[in-house]
Amino acid sequence: MPATTPSALWRAPLPPDLDARLARWLADGLAAAGAPRRVAVFCRADDVGVPGRSFERLVEIFERHRAPLGLAVVPAWLTAARWAKLETLTRGGAGLWCWHQHGWRHCNHETAGKKQEFGPARPPARLAADLRRGRERLEALMGPTFFPAFTPPWNRCSAEALALLQHSGYRAVSRSAGSRPPAPPGLPELAVNLDLHTRREPTAESAWQGLRDDLQAAIATGRCGIMIHHRRMNAAAAAFLDALLTALAAHGGFDLVAMPELAESDRRSHNGRAR
Repeated sequence: MPATTPSALWRAPLPPDLDARLARWLADGLAAAGAPRRVAVFCRADDVGVPGRSFERLVEIFERHRAPLGLAVVPAWLTAARWAKLETLTRGGAGLWCWHQHGWRHCNHETAGKKQEFGPARPPARLAADLRRGRERLEALMGPTFFPAFTPPWNRCSAEALALLQHSGYRAVSRSAGSRPPAPPGLPELAVNLDLHTRREPTAESAWQGLRDDLQAAIATGRCGIMIHHRRMNAAAAAFLDALLTALAAHGGFDLVAMPELAESDRRSHNGRAR
């Protein structure tokens, strides 16, 4: 399983003026966007499948704010017993969750370069088999709760994998902003552009600066996709997430939107342009 160590950002006390900082960062990000407009924000939590206190704390935060959350589930990690527990933990937030597919086993198959499970090192037939195996497992356990979107492990996948997603009727793919190759026309790309928990800055000070810059740059694009790794969240990271959701709701210039809603909006926009 992926690492669980919190980044340097969360191994230091939160700044005492956190609420004021967040308010200022959000306002500056909207100003950078130019003409007045509302910014859509969606949140995606990766590496879901094993119940535990970190997952329970995550859903408690989103339930308290009544904020939607995409839950990217690793199919091979999920059993009937685990799904029953996850269902119980999320029962209080009915309608908030977008349960979708996060690869198959979250295993790297590349022999060189960056990690990928659905990357170019694998033949299309193997990609198709694992894609189908993962989807069938989630559909069998979740039933209609499953939403056919795909988040590739490490936010990377090949052109062949993207073509398979489109051919298999997936309704969205979610990767990092600027990922290559681009998604094919008609397959909405719900890109994340703010990483809260796998940051690589060496110090808390540099991480706060990087987080501010990334948040404001994401807002300036008109859509902010927040990537969450609950297994890397300590108490400080949880408190920050709670404060961020509070600040977004209080500002008035942001809409917390569910992944299926964004996917449908993007699909309609694409179809309108294609006519």
